[in-house]
Parts: sequence; C-alpha cells; structure tokens
Amino acid sequence: METQVLIIGGGSTGTGIARDLSLRGIDCVLIEQEDINSGASGANHGLLHSGARYVFKDAEAAMECRSEGAILKKLASQCMEDTGGLFVAVDRDDDNYIADFSGLCTKLGIPCQVVDIAQAREEEPCLASNLKAVFRVEDAVVDPFKLSLDNAADAQAHGTQILRNTQLMGFTREKGKIQAARVMNIRTGKEFTISALQYINATGAWADQVAAMAGAALPMLYSKGSLLITQSRINQQVINRLRPASDADILVPGGTVSIIGTTSLEIDSLDDIRPTMEEVDAIIREGAIMIPELASTRYIRAYAGVRPLVKTGNGSGRSISRNYALRDHLSDGLENFITITGGKLTTYRLMAEKTSDLAAGRLKNNQPCLTATRKLPESAKGQWTEPKKAPKVWAASPKLGDTLICECEMVSERMVDDIVRSLKEEGAPATLEEVGNRSRIGKGPCQGTFCSFRLAAYLYRKGELQSGQGLGQVREFVNERWKGFQPLVRDKELMRVELQESFLCGLFGIETSNPGPENGAQPILGLEKEDGPT
Repeated sequence: METQVLIIGGGSTGTGIARDLSLRGIDCVLIEQEDINSGASGANHGLLHSGARYVFKDAEAAMECRSEGAILKKLASQCMEDTGGLFVAVDRDDDNYIADFSGLCTKLGIPCQVVDIAQAREEEPCLASNLKAVFRVEDAVVDPFKLSLDNAADAQAHGTQILRNTQLMGFTREKGKIQAARVMNIRTGKEFTISALQYINATGAWADQVAAMAGAALPMLYSKGSLLITQSRINQQVINRLRPASDADILVPGGTVSIIGTTSLEIDSLDDIRPTMEEVDAIIREGAIMIPELASTRYIRAYAGVRPLVKTGNGSGRSISRNYALRDHLSDGLENFITITGGKLTTYRLMAEKTSDLAAGRLKNNQPCLTATRKLPESAKGQWTEPKKAPKVWAASPKLGDTLICECEMVSERMVDDIVRSLKEEGAPATLEEVGNRSRIGKGPCQGTFCSFRLAAYLYRKGELQSGQGLGQVREFVNERWKGFQPLVRDKELMRVELQESFLCGLFGIETSNPGPENGAQPILGLEKEDGPT
C-alpha cells in the first residue's frame, strides 16, 4: 500500500489526526492493532475538563482545557452531556488551598462561582454533610467511543482508509527516512507493507515502543489509573474533591451509571493492565469521604488505563505535567517520523491539529485546520454507544421479532444489525468484541453473562460466525468483562459470582469446550489465577 501519511494508533488522537488531515485533502491510512479506542482513550472517566483541576500546578493545561472544552461542546455536542461540575471541600481539606482556588480560576479565565452549601446538597443529595466550600465550574461528560467513531467516520468519508486488527511489526529505514512500515493483519496472519511520505506515532502509552522501532528514543513513564463503575447513577453533575490531586477525587456521571476514580500507580509493563483489590479498597474508602454512599453502593465493573507521561526531569506520577508532547524526531536523524503522546481526552483535537500542522507542512500542504470551526458530523457508527438511546428507541418503536439481546441495556437485534452492517462496510467481519465496543452490550449489571451467548447465537443465525468461532469469542468477551469484575468480588458479590460461574461453566461448559482453531481451551472467569474465586 502507498499513502501520503500513515497514522499508527486508533484512539481519540489518532482518529482526530486522520480527520484533520483528510479535511486538508491529504491521503491517509490509519492502522490500529486492536479496535478503535482499545487503549487509554477507551479507559478513562469521560470527563471533559473545564480546566479548573489544573489551575494550581499547570496553567497551560488549564487554559487548553478551557478553550478546547468550549470548542467540543459546540462542535461535537452529540458526544457530550453538558452536566456542569462542582468542586467540593470537606472539613479535613486545606483552607489555604480552598481560599486560592477561585482566584486562580479567575486569573486563567475559567468560570467559577461560589455555591451555597445547602443549595449544593439540594442539587446533589449524595454529597457529604460536612462540606465547608463548594464552587461551580463548567465540566461536562464526553462519550469517548462515540467521539472517536465519529472522527473515524468523517475521516473515512474524506478518503482515509482505516485498518483495524493491524499490528505494526517494524520499519524499513534508510538515509534518515522511513521507507515503509511492515504490518500484519492479526486475524489472517497476512503481512504487507505500507509506504508513506510521513509516519505519525499516535499510540499513547506504546509511543516509546513504536519510536524504538524507528530508531528513536522517547523516555516515558507509565501511570496506571483505575476507576469503578456504580450500578446506578449517583450524581447529576461532575463532582471534584477540592484538594491536591489524589485517589478517588472525581465522580463522573455517565448515562445510567457513575464513575469514581482515579488512582495513580507507576507500572513497568503494559502487558497486563488491570485494577487490583487494593486500588478498589482505596477508591471506595477515599471516595466515601466526599460521597458517603460510595461505601455501600454496588459496583458492576472496575477498569484501568495508562497515562502516557513523557519524562522531562526527575518527576514521577502526579507530578509530571498532563500536557501533551509533540516530537519531530529530527534530533534522532529522522525526517518523516512524528510522535504525539501525553495530553488528555479534552485536548485531543488540539493535539491532532498541532500534529497535522507539522505533517502538512512537511508535505508542502498549506491548507488550514478546519476542525476548530467545522462541526463533527454524527455518524451511524457510534450511535448505539449512547447509554440512554437504545431503551428509548426500542420502547418507542418495538417491532415484531426485534428481540432484545441485552436486557440490562435494552440492545435489540435491529441495533446489532446496524452495527454489523457498519463493520461490513469497513470490510471487517463482526466479532462479539467489536459489536460490544459499538453498543452497550455487556456493560450492564450481568456484565455479559447472558447477552454474550445471545449475541453469539444471533451472529451465527445471521451467518457472521462460523464453525467453532462462537465459543472462543464468548470466552474472550466474558473474560474481558470478568477482568473488571474480579477485583470487586467480596461479601454478597460472591453469590453472584457462583451463579455466573454455574451458568457459564456448569451449563455451557465453556471452560473446557474446544474453542475451535485456537491451541486448546482457555480458562474462564480468572480460574487460571491462584487468587481467583473458588
């Protein structure tokens, strides 16, 4: 294959770059090793920052969040819930920190107003009774999957080719330039090359590994952040703890649930990113100081993502700037290789613009960036990721034979048909994982226990699955959900686990069933782990 720009990484930044460049008339190919948003872009709390969180330590990041948040609310409104936000302080929080907050926000142009404590508790009854200060800010919530899928769809509409399940194997480099990228389709095993004039590394936490393939150095630190999802929605606005950044100081409402996080734990490897029971305990303990009912509510999932932080000194963890890092790699002797990493979901569009400016300049393309003024079109590709949409659509126009596949989130066969059609338009076979990424299937209280089999059966009936593919995909789907449920298992949840295990293993026997072409059966529900449920 040949193209002008090869983009490596299909998260929010990668898809944003693809859209930006394609609107400038530049031919692009984007490759992603797994599916859209399979990295940090799909493992965050979905907070669209007002910038207030960064006013104490990172003025530049605060102002970028302020301006970018305003742009996204206007131009990508279909991906947003403009909830507003509160910063709250409890008795034990530092009075000096509280006293400086409003003034710093005003200095940086970030709207912030004092809220009467009684009024705040009327708006959000979940708040602790021992509040001593509350401020209102312009936080919002974004659906990261819909955002990236809409960016990808608009990029494709303007000529970009997106290749999912395509792994970068290495580069061919000669005389200060990359000549080609060697890639492999991980589903078929087919290897091929992609030749480009410019190569953009937008792989987030994996940016240093991709840079190393090109012969460039990029020192990075991996900071794992874990979050918990409640079974029901606790709050209507984003609630932030007014203190220096720490564990469990943000509660984000998202559709029918709330998300509490996050932690910051340095890790050495990206091989197995998952939350631990110790992190879960810390999040619940700290979060309950601000929101008491977090100590007793039911959680349906824990998950973790990795912040890609570029080392610039001796800092670590929360002390490293959350700003983005753009590298032209000229100092590495490379003329056509660019890395963009770091940053936040809120600033993905700005990151994409700056990266595209550099790539377009190298290609002698002087067309301006349009993403700051042109509305992001809503696509059919991400329509079923919206938490409240499926129940409304199904209830408003139930059709005979339109059976529900996922009862928790009310996703029906008709909706799955839309997703399968979209995937096939991209030339990709539909899998349980990819249908799940584009819908709410598996995201409710049962965490895929029942809907995974219903979805597999339906895909068989539609001819999308063949032979032994189904059981293997069910195993992968449920194990991925279990990875996020295992750290939560204690007390009454043990009974639910027994029921889940009895259904999956006792009834269907999928812990021993031959999954097909794979090499032997794979364990389910973490049974290969010594600390798994017994």
